[in-house]
Formats: sequence, C-alpha cells, structure tokens
Amino acid sequence: METNVTASAQAGKRKRKEKLRQKKKPRHLFRRILAIFLIVLVLGGALWYLISSLRSEYTVTYQPYTASIGTISNSLSFNGTMQAVHSATYTASSAGTVRAVFSAVGAQVHEGDKLIRLSTGQIVEAEFDGTVDVLGWNVGDTVAEGDTLCQVVDFNHMKISIRVDEYDINSVHIGDAVRVTTVANEKEFASSIAAINHISSSSGTVAYYTATAYVDVDREVYPGMQATVTLPQEEANNVVILKMDAISFDEANSAFVYTKDEKGNMQQTYITTGVSNGSYTEIRTGLQDGETVYVEVKAEAQSTVSGLFSGLFGGSRVMEPPSFGSGAPGGFGGDFDPNSFPGGFSGGSGGPGGSGGPGGGFGGGGR
Repeated sequence: METNVTASAQAGKRKRKEKLRQKKKPRHLFRRILAIFLIVLVLGGALWYLISSLRSEYTVTYQPYTASIGTISNSLSFNGTMQAVHSATYTASSAGTVRAVFSAVGAQVHEGDKLIRLSTGQIVEAEFDGTVDVLGWNVGDTVAEGDTLCQVVDFNHMKISIRVDEYDINSVHIGDAVRVTTVANEKEFASSIAAINHISSSSGTVAYYTATAYVDVDREVYPGMQATVTLPQEEANNVVILKMDAISFDEANSAFVYTKDEKGNMQQTYITTGVSNGSYTEIRTGLQDGETVYVEVKAEAQSTVSGLFSGLFGGSRVMEPPSFGSGAPGGFGGDFDPNSFPGGFSGGSGGPGGSGGPGGGFGGGGR
C-alpha cells in the first residue's frame, strides 16, 4: 500500500515538471528569435557601413592642361665612336741609327714634310696634313727593324659610324643632315650622312646596318670619344601644342580631349594631331592657344575601414589613375619661357652602338 502511494506521488511530480517545461518553451523560443534578429540587424548595419566606406574610397578630380604656341620636332638618335679619318704610323724598314729628326711631337706638318732620316737611307715623310703624335727618337739613337719611328694624325677631320636597326634604316638616307654631339665635353657639330652599308653586319634576331658621317672638329675632340648622332625627322614651328598626357582616344583610336561647355559640364572635343616628340604633340585642329582641357583623376580617399584593412593586411586596394607627367597644372601658357628648356627633349639613346628611340626637341614660346 505504501509503495503505491510513493509511485503516485512521483507520477504527479513528473506531470507538474512537464507542464512547467511547456510553459517555458514559448519564452525560450521568443528570446532566441529576438537574439537572431538583433545579430542579423547588427551584421546588416556593419555590412552597409563597409560597402558605403568602400564606395566612398575614391574621389574624382580633374587635372587641367593648357594648350600653347611653340615649336616641336622629333628625331632619331644613335650612338657611335669618333674615329680619325687620316692616321699613319711609320716604322723602320731595317736596323740602323737616326741621322736626322726634322719635327717634334705636337708639331703641325703638311703633306710631303720630312719627319726623320735613318742611316740606312730611309726618309719618313708625312702623307697628309696633320699633327705629329708620336716621335721619340734623337739623333744617334739605334733602331731595330719594325720599330715605330713616328705617328701623324689628322685631328681636324673625324668620322663616326653608327648602327641603324632594321626598323629605322628606311628613315636614314645619304645626305640627311645630322647633329654630332660628343658625350664627354658636349661639343656639337653639323654633319650629314655620307655613306650607308645596306648589308647587315649582325647575325641576331634584329638586323643592323652601318651609316657613316664625316665631321670637322676642333682640337678638344679626339679619336675614341663617344658621341651621339641625332637625325631630325619632323618639325612644326609656331603651332598649338599640348602635353600628350591630356589626350585620350576612343574605340576607333580617334584623339579627343575633355573641355567644359557653357554650363561647366565636361564634354569630349575631338582633335587632329601632328608632330609629336613623346612628351608634347602638335594640335592641328580642335584647340586654340590658351584653351584648357581636363583629364579625370581618381584619387584614393583613406577611410576607417580601408585603413583598418591596410593595417591588418599591410596594403590597400588602389585603382590605377591615368598617367600624368611632371608638368605643372595648366601646361605652358602665355608666360612660357623657351630658355627653360635649352636642351630640348630628345629620344632615348640605344645600346652601345645601337639606335635610340624616337624623340625630339621642344622650343619656341608662348606670347
């Protein structure tokens, strides 16, 4: 009898606990739903902030350039070595003694002048006008067969040979005017192409041809000096010019620039270009002297989120802007000073003995 009472009591406890559990279930479910909602709300807000921060990471500005009046040219540039046109070294035809010395080192001699006489009857005479560069013997000295007696060099007339690659050879012709500039002392001389060997002198993947120019130089230029040969190509004087960074091209490769309309809105203005030297180009139609054009520049604006990512991962996402030169905004306007660029712009030189890239000079001035 006592056992039945105990069992009945335990059954009653289980029923009361079950009823309590059923009452608590709705409360727990509501709390879970509320927690999930709050988590989703917080995550959504954070995601919205992140997207907004990334969208505002870049700001758009405009770089102005101004068209101006100037002179522009381009050219081909080559490297070479100065060589003496006339040089002669005289040796003893047989052993003997020096009987007479008629000149001295550094002396100017003419064709036919006597230089030295030996006991064997050998008399050395200059074969051309030049300078005695070597003469180290005195009367009574003994010489052996083959000894160098003297050397005469014409230092006033030089030649320079340049290597022209297969891409430029059709732009080089006999008679073309060139400028020869020594590298060491920047001496400049006028010359012209005198000869071209159209048989390739190379066996590599690129064919090279040899062109020669003769140069009348002064006393400060010697054989072996390195020099640059510049061959002018095109030139345009007193024309509208614009920095090439300001020019864009459409799908059809037509050139245009961005200008402002009457309301200050950006618009595309198509232009016709002419002579270019790699930095500036001639504008034949579409722009006038003093007009300002614009190039869109996307500048990175550091945000809190991007800064956090940069600190965590050691870098930042950068959108590449258009390439701009180092010229000041606005280009060269009316205050342009042609003396600011006395050397002009020129194409890069090639490898040793090779040809350089296209380039050119830029001079003239604004008004």
